[in-house]
Amino acid sequence: MTAYLLERAWVDGTFRDDVLVEVADGRFASVTPGSDPLRAIPVRGLVVPGLANTHSHAFHRALRGRTQRERGTFWTWRDQMYDVAARLDPDTYLALARATYREMAAAGITCVGEFHYLHHQPDGTPYADPNAMGHALVMAAQEAGIRISLLDTCYLSSGFGRPPEGVQVRYTDGDAQRWAERVSAIDHTHVGAAIHSVRAVPRDQLATVVEAARGRPLHVHLSEQVAENDACLATYGVTPTQLLHDAGALGPRTTAVHATHLTGADITHLGRSETRACFCPTTERDLGDGIGPGRALALAGATITLGSDSHAVIDLLEEMRALELDERLATQQRGHWTAVELLAAGTAHGSIGFADAGTIAVGQRADLVTIDTGTPRTAGTGADGATAVFAATAADVTHVVVDGRVVATTDDHEDIGRELAAAIGRLHP
Repeated sequence: MTAYLLERAWVDGTFRDDVLVEVADGRFASVTPGSDPLRAIPVRGLVVPGLANTHSHAFHRALRGRTQRERGTFWTWRDQMYDVAARLDPDTYLALARATYREMAAAGITCVGEFHYLHHQPDGTPYADPNAMGHALVMAAQEAGIRISLLDTCYLSSGFGRPPEGVQVRYTDGDAQRWAERVSAIDHTHVGAAIHSVRAVPRDQLATVVEAARGRPLHVHLSEQVAENDACLATYGVTPTQLLHDAGALGPRTTAVHATHLTGADITHLGRSETRACFCPTTERDLGDGIGPGRALALAGATITLGSDSHAVIDLLEEMRALELDERLATQQRGHWTAVELLAAGTAHGSIGFADAGTIAVGQRADLVTIDTGTPRTAGTGADGATAVFAATAADVTHVVVDGRVVATTDDHEDIGRELAAAIGRLHP
């Protein structure tokens, strides 16, 4: 058993001083605020539970600092993303994903939901192991020291009524039934499912994906672009949310990613079904997607989670405050979210299948993220939720524990940088 004395930690929705936590078999065996034990490892700083990155495309990390070099649109960005996707194989993907997940670990992310659709060889032929790319992601997370929920993604068309084009042939299994058969053979405990989008999975295939995902997390890109909404209306006569509702795809195990351009009826459907909504503010601003109705969704009954998506930034603390700050820009009003609510959004492991993580409590997974309260960003800010959400950045994370094991400290930063440079360098000749 390992014991830590946390100088200041978020326990039971508030920050408490001198919290003794005992860890056994990767879980909290005891949590006692106001302690002063002699035999415990002291942890100086502000401690929060492990952060949950509920939407990731690991290979997009290779685009950071490159797609921003010239003017463009979401669609020109996508062309550059496709170029990287065409170059990857299981070995290069393992290297890139491992380095990306190590960056996440150093930022306090203890679990990632990987929205995975890069399945096959460049010409669309399956690898000898049809799940070689997915298994590479699982191995990458294990080697980086974080948990992964592999959200294997069904992708069947390039747009409404159009077959896959170019690199998209790597994504498709031909139909939803063959997708489901391949997914059933993945060698990993935590496998969820994803509908890439309503443009990529035809209406007559949705029910098959929903049935295959029963009892597991189901994620879907939803209404990220106005153009997609317009095309869905033109093709089916309904919004993407309505289409998913009619297919039985909404519910407490489902997460709608982005959920940016919604009607009032869409918000009602998502809220009443208790569907979760994953916002990725740093990506949504990078791509010019827009600002989604986060508070309206929460008031309607949806649970908000957060993701780093394209990894233009890997910093869940930034995603937390961006949820509030972006909505201030959209409404010209402040105070949509409290710091505690934003911390809850950043630690929502349940949406990716780990309901036993995200709080410092007996029986929960022993994940701890320590934030330095004496940096130029955090000094004098009060050492509370506002410090974590509105002052700190990932650079202020000093010590990360996942399932009771130390997986990252500030001493790792230079090595992670070298590993990222090497992995990305293999993809940009």
